[in-house]
Amino acid sequence: MGIRSALIKGATTPGVVVEQALSQANSNSGKNVYLSLDTEQALRDAESVQRKFLERPKPPLYGLPVSLKDCFDLAGYPTTCGSRYYAEKGGPALKDSAMAKRLREQGAVIVGKTHLNPLAYGLTGENRDYGDCLQPKKDACLTGGSSSGAAASVQEGSAAVAVGTDTGGSLRVPAALCGLASYRASLLLAQRQGLWSGCCPLAPSFDTLGWIFRDLRDAPLLAEGFLGLRPPLKGETRVRIASASAEFLHDCDAKVFSGYAEWQDRLQKLGASIVPLEVNFWNDAVTIFSAIQAQEAAAIHGARTGGDFSSFEAGIAERLTWGASIPAAEADNRRKRHADFQKQMDAIFHEFEFVILPCSPLSRLQSGVNHSKTRQRILRYTTPFSLAGVPVITLPSKDGAGVQLAAARGGDLRLLAYAAEIGMQASGDGKSSRGRAH
Repeated sequence: MGIRSALIKGATTPGVVVEQALSQANSNSGKNVYLSLDTEQALRDAESVQRKFLERPKPPLYGLPVSLKDCFDLAGYPTTCGSRYYAEKGGPALKDSAMAKRLREQGAVIVGKTHLNPLAYGLTGENRDYGDCLQPKKDACLTGGSSSGAAASVQEGSAAVAVGTDTGGSLRVPAALCGLASYRASLLLAQRQGLWSGCCPLAPSFDTLGWIFRDLRDAPLLAEGFLGLRPPLKGETRVRIASASAEFLHDCDAKVFSGYAEWQDRLQKLGASIVPLEVNFWNDAVTIFSAIQAQEAAAIHGARTGGDFSSFEAGIAERLTWGASIPAAEADNRRKRHADFQKQMDAIFHEFEFVILPCSPLSRLQSGVNHSKTRQRILRYTTPFSLAGVPVITLPSKDGAGVQLAAARGGDLRLLAYAAEIGMQASGDGKSSRGRAH
């Protein structure tokens, strides 16, 4: 990350970097990348970071402008979860979430809190209360969601990296559609790190966190800063990768097909062996996932609203109402099917280091059209990895056709190292950001 190298060398300062970032904030046509933004506070924080680490070792995120999805608490700001109901009901947070605290400890400057689908319960970036989130460079296209503002903040340059959450694809989808990279942490890793404190959950059986960024070479540096992980300096390249069979990909658009083939070709040239795999059991993933997600989301937001979901937009209210009505026997059945599904995924990862799959069958989401069926189409591609609870890197494509590369549960270090190796080979410089920075 060139900006970090300049900060470490003293060629620039956090204040200069953050001021430049802020000058690009809310550049999309809706001016709604951020739901909360305090320019003066961000500049004060940048000056504070410089003073704090003036004579101390610079931590991994030193001076970097970072955006925070508006489901994490940030002291002095409301946590809207993308809903005016919660914005008006809750008031400003009294203290930082664990994630915000971690960012500050690692030298990051939190620029502001970003747009999301209401309750993080969607994949398009649409929002009745705050307006749909459109791409800063393509105002006819939605960003995707639910970490919509996160992707837009990196795309426009107001953040070097954006923190988000991923339950059913909420980091992977907007990263892919916006031509960016992302990392979704293993479910258990995110929970063990204790970084969920002060973040409003959606469905704890699938909720995890991660971030959206530009350059795969930065994956190890960011993992160190956010999670304290130290991936190997050099990733394996002679790996076995399972790919979804052509039958599963029947509804992909032409750009997605092209991007998927291009990434497989690139990985094979790096030494990977890619084997097509029959994955018919993945067709059950959405049915299993949606019911468990709806039930857990209804319990969480039912407790916060007294069971009245009428303040939320119709589609989300319907899902929550359905979740609250699911009989116990049916819920138990879905959880048993989830366990069986996870065992089948474990068997795949026992044989292969990674699995590759498009993030979405669509390479663009046009604004102003009916997307009532879009969520279900995309979930078919994202929920197999959500049910498995595995880490996923989004490999970017400039045409909005990014692909998912997943590793086994707990295989975060291997995946992050491999992603950085891909980035280094593509750049030709043979150095990760961690290596350059240190």
